[in-house]
This record gives sequence, structure tokens and C-alpha cells, in this order.
Amino acid sequence: MTHIRPEQPEDIASIDEITRLAFEGEEEAKLIVAIRNSDYFIPKLSLVTVQNNRVVGHILFSPITIESPETSVDALALAPMAVVPDFQNKGIGTKLVKHGLEACKKLGYTIVIVVGHPEYYPRLGFKPAREYGIEAPFEVPDDAFLVCELFSGALKKVRGMVKYSPAFDSVI
Repeated sequence: MTHIRPEQPEDIASIDEITRLAFEGEEEAKLIVAIRNSDYFIPKLSLVTVQNNRVVGHILFSPITIESPETSVDALALAPMAVVPDFQNKGIGTKLVKHGLEACKKLGYTIVIVVGHPEYYPRLGFKPAREYGIEAPFEVPDDAFLVCELFSGALKKVRGMVKYSPAFDSVI
């Protein structure tokens, strides 16, 4: 039996392990800890996939803004999303992203930004952010810097530079 739910304190070690395995390194795991220990952590948007009482996937969304001289628009960063390597390519990540986007929508968010695989995220509704006049504060290929509009028209008047929370400073 597989289900998705918000992370619980007893999931933290599993989330750390999954992230280190999936990304083969420390940076993304450090990012999760930094976000979790900040004012930018939204418990309802740190989700895990549980299969047979084992956490096999995790996704995290946290607040960012899209800044221009005229406006500051609230949005979310999807970062990171990880699935235990033995469970990858079985639809777990796709279900996590879809469930996560719905959770974001229910909380009233309208825009999600991700730096991710250009072959993966577009099939889940993400499009190149630069096509909408949204820029990254670091170098990233156009096809890997993506945005998802959770409500039709949410990006209509949004332009500017993404401003990540200070928690991202350790990995950017």
C-alpha cells in the first residue's frame, strides 16, 4: 500500500537518507535541513511517499518571491524531490509532484518554480520560466529552469528575478 502524507518527526532520518542516495551528495540534504530550521518551512508542503511502512520518496516546497522593480509576487520553489533509487522509474516521483502541486494549490499558492530535469518536469505542467520573463539568480540552462502555473492566468503579469530564501544560500 502506497500513500502520500506530510512528513512527521520520525521521517526526518529517512528523508535525509533518501535525499543523499538520490542526489549522491550532501547539498540537497543540507538544503532540506536549512529550510526545515527556518521561517520558510511549511510543514504541509514537506510530503513523503510511504510504501509498506517505509518512506520511499520526499518532496519539499518552500516560499520564494519573483521580484521586479514594480512588484513582488509570492511563489514556491520545488526543491528537492527525491525517491529511493530502487523505487525510481515506478511513478512515485510523478505522484509526489502531482500530489504536491495540489497541496500547494489548496494552500492558495499560484506559481511553482523548479530547477530540474527538462525531460521530466514539462510532462507535469512545467514550462521554461524565461518564456514568461522570469529569471534565475544563478546560471541555469533555459530548459532546466521551469515554472508551473497552478491557476490559469497566474503568470499573466509576473516578470522578474526569483529570490530564494536564505536557506538556499548553502547550495546556490
